[in-house]
This record gives sequence, C-alpha cells and structure tokens, in this order.
Amino acid sequence: MKYKLVIFDWDGTLVDSTGRIVDSMQQAAAEVGLEVVPDAAVQNIIGLGLPEALRTVWPAINDDQLETMTRVYARNFVYDSKVAMDFFTGVAGLFAQLRGDGRLLAVATGKSRRGLNRMLDELQVDGRPVAEQFVATRCADETRSKPHPQMLQELLQQLDLTAQQALMVGDTSYDLEMAAALGMDSVAMSHGAHDDAVLLACGPQALCHNIEELNQWIKQYG
Repeated sequence: MKYKLVIFDWDGTLVDSTGRIVDSMQQAAAEVGLEVVPDAAVQNIIGLGLPEALRTVWPAINDDQLETMTRVYARNFVYDSKVAMDFFTGVAGLFAQLRGDGRLLAVATGKSRRGLNRMLDELQVDGRPVAEQFVATRCADETRSKPHPQMLQELLQQLDLTAQQALMVGDTSYDLEMAAALGMDSVAMSHGAHDDAVLLACGPQALCHNIEELNQWIKQYG
C-alpha cells in the first residue's frame, strides 16, 4: 500500500457544491453593491480561503466590504441559496474501500472551520455523520490558505507521516500546487471548479472524471 493517508479537498471534490458557491457569492455581491462577476470568475477562486478569494475577484474591496461580504456570503450559502448540494455519487463506497484497506482519511479545505464543522455534522455517509470518516482536518482560517502547503504539513506532522505516504485529491490547481510544493502525489478531479487543461498543467499523477474512477485508480496504483 503506497498511500497510508488520502487527503481530500472538500468543495468540488467530495461535495458537488460549486453551483451553490457561485450562486451564494453572486447574491452577496449584489447585496453589498459589488460587481456581479461571471460564474467562471467565482469558480476560479474556489479552494482559496474566503478573504483571499474575495480580494482576488474584487481587488479594490475595502475592509468594511470584505467583512460584510464574508457575513452575507455565509448566510446565503447556509440558508438562502436554493441550489442543491450533496456528495458526489460514489463517495460512500470510496470511503468504505479506503478505510477497509486500512488507509487514513483527512480533509484540507479552503472552507472556514465553522463552515466545515457544520457540514461534517449535517452530511451523512451510510446513515452516520461524515465527520466519523476523517482522522484530521485543516481549514483555511486556522492555517495558511492554499496553495501554500502549510495545511498539508500540519496534517502530516499530526499523523506522523511523510509526504510520500500521502495522496492529495482535489479539483483545483490550488490543491495540486499545494501537494507539489511538498513532493506529494496528487490526483485531479475534473467534476469540480477548474478545467482539465488547468489541472493537467499542475502535473497530477492522474485526472479522474468521477469518484469511481478515483477509487479504481487508487486500487491499481495506490
């Protein structure tokens, strides 16, 4: 077994939430009085910490607007958006296979700790809170935002593993660049925020189009 630890990004990798993020961000921009940017502009910053994401899309945003956008976006995402959100098909089977192999599972996400904990408690896999699947998690507001590798470094240190014993799975260039900075292998998922060409340019070990492809790749190569 090559990979003792499999680290997942959250949005766009395990959870089909890209549409909800875009909708929530556009609603927030309209409410705050910022330019409502095209869908692609929001998709391109998914994976960054929220402050970094907002400053990337709206470089002239001031501190008051940043604070208001953060609050309004969070409210829209949790309560107001009508865009459905759930795990991608096959996630329960993937988790069962990986844990059955004796692998450890972790999360490295651009979400806030509060946001991730809410989803870990609310979403279920096989009738149980998904939080039970993971031995460790890191969020952007408690370490450095992707693509800086600090959150991966902290996970490896916590679990006493090397980068060569871990695999990063993500749907954005930020995930893949973060892994590459540590010499960690990665797999790109094409069903999330970034286009295939962007992902392949980061040099992942594989590009998978769905969760079942990922499961089969890990069985064969991991």
